[in-house]
Amino acid sequence: MRITSPKNPRVKNVIRLRQRRHRDAQQRTVVEGLREIRLALEAGVIPLEAFVCPERLDAPEARSLLGQLERLAQEGPTRLYQVTPEVFARLAYREESGGLLLVIPYLERSLADLPLGEPPFLAVVEGAEKPGNLGAILRTGDAAGVDGLILCGGTDVHNPNVIRASLGAVFTVPVAQVASGEAIAWLQKKGVAILAATPEGDVLYTEADLTGPVAIVTGSEAHGLSRPWLQAAARRITIPMFGKVDSLNLSAATAVLLYEVVRQRGLAPGP
Repeated sequence: MRITSPKNPRVKNVIRLRQRRHRDAQQRTVVEGLREIRLALEAGVIPLEAFVCPERLDAPEARSLLGQLERLAQEGPTRLYQVTPEVFARLAYREESGGLLLVIPYLERSLADLPLGEPPFLAVVEGAEKPGNLGAILRTGDAAGVDGLILCGGTDVHNPNVIRASLGAVFTVPVAQVASGEAIAWLQKKGVAILAATPEGDVLYTEADLTGPVAIVTGSEAHGLSRPWLQAAARRITIPMFGKVDSLNLSAATAVLLYEVVRQRGLAPGP
């Protein structure tokens, strides 16, 4: 089927998914960008809808991905639509999306779905305010090899801006979105030490033992971590600050702490 009008109901619905209330109501979100789409398909995500603009399929990877989408459409679960450049411009957030866009179901995961390593290595973020920060944390989590990311409030992981900012790491890092109390109880049950990052911490992050089961917990730049996390923490760790500002960017601080775990454990990428 070819869609030529920006007023087509399917086009309008994709645009609605930019708003959280519509995403949550339909339990679906949007993926654009060739790298992001490739990682989604490699992770076994089955799109509900796929939109392709033939005039914009310039990259060889785009044509390869289209072949995969055509097979999914033939098998039944995915509806594939061709659109004009004008329509695609309305659908996509960015011009360099490569001529492909997906609508996918929510990636629902519980704490029990998080695959814990030996020893466990988790990141926890409470109240992330900016999709760009959350996307960057997902990229760092992927690079540092975390077992998973626990989100407590703040920006939702299904925000298309998060997916885009993560460069597809949202499909490689298992994510569970739960309330802080539930996350704390689960971590304690699993014997995972809670390391709470706070400017008022009493231990430098480099002096804390991060070689055992550990969850690195960071909070919003505006409010920091809530009292339950601070009270539950095995250690309250801090990053030294030598300038006049009172906090690092959330994604930068999280990256520093996650890679300290990597350093202390002497981890190295596999072959």
